Amino acid sequence: MKEQLIDLLVSIGAVKFGEFKLKSGIISPIYLDLRIIISYPEILKRIASELRVLSQPLQFDRIAGIPYTALPIATAFSLAADFPMIYSRKERKSYGTGKMIEGVWNSGDQVLIIDDLITNGDSKLETFKIFIEAGLRVRDVIVLIDREQGGKEKLQAEGYTLHSAISIFEILERMRHLKQIGEMQYNTIYEFLQKEH
Repeated sequence: MKEQLIDLLVSIGAVKFGEFKLKSGIISPIYLDLRIIISYPEILKRIASELRVLSQPLQFDRIAGIPYTALPIATAFSLAADFPMIYSRKERKSYGTGKMIEGVWNSGDQVLIIDDLITNGDSKLETFKIFIEAGLRVRDVIVLIDREQGGKEKLQAEGYTLHSAISIFEILERMRHLKQIGEMQYNTIYEFLQKEH
């Protein structure tokens, strides 16, 4: 299942190589463009199914997608697992209700956070703060891909648990195995990820 999902992501061009500036400001030789999965409903279903399996041992009342890339993933998960969804806004609206969290929830609800990927974990902690300040509880986070750059450890240090479907190293190993990248490119990216960890 995991290898098939990696192959699908590679086939649609979600794994890109070059020089890319990440949200953290780091220049990376590999970029995971997961925004494009919204154009591939079958792949989105497969991702939702994979994340649903990851979530089975966890206890939660609501799922929450992190805007913007994870919202379609969280929606697909919500439909597949029949679980209510909420999400936090990036900014407070100056009109309407002015809420920071959209959807229906109760104070004390346990929220399972769903995101597309994790790098260093900073943006996750910012989002958790919004939920916690509203009276919700956060313990577990599920991501499709862990870039293995310290995010898991940072969340762990703050008392959260990360569950990931795929590691970036698994993507690299698979692409090297299928000769989609050469040894030199593999080694360059591997060293970059180790160094930035």
